[in-house]
Amino acid sequence: MKHVLKLFSLLVVISALWIGLLQASVIPQSHTWLLPIYFIVSLGCYGLLMVGVGLMRFPTCPQEALLLQKDIAEAKDFLKQKGVDVGSD
Repeated sequence: MKHVLKLFSLLVVISALWIGLLQASVIPQSHTWLLPIYFIVSLGCYGLLMVGVGLMRFPTCPQEALLLQKDIAEAKDFLKQKGVDVGSD
């Protein structure tokens, strides 16, 4: 719930800033109307950047890979005992 309130308050602040820029005519009107689009595009770029950084820093866990292979072998043995064809090793 706190995260929702934080996002809502950020949205209110950004909206107030945008409306203030529209009223004050500090920036030309044609540029001010495009600010929400720029914001959405910037947010998308930031999201893609964070996904890319997360993929580059994705940790490898060799111990977990061994445990997963062991679990897969146990599951295959269990299913073979139940008569399910699990394919070849």
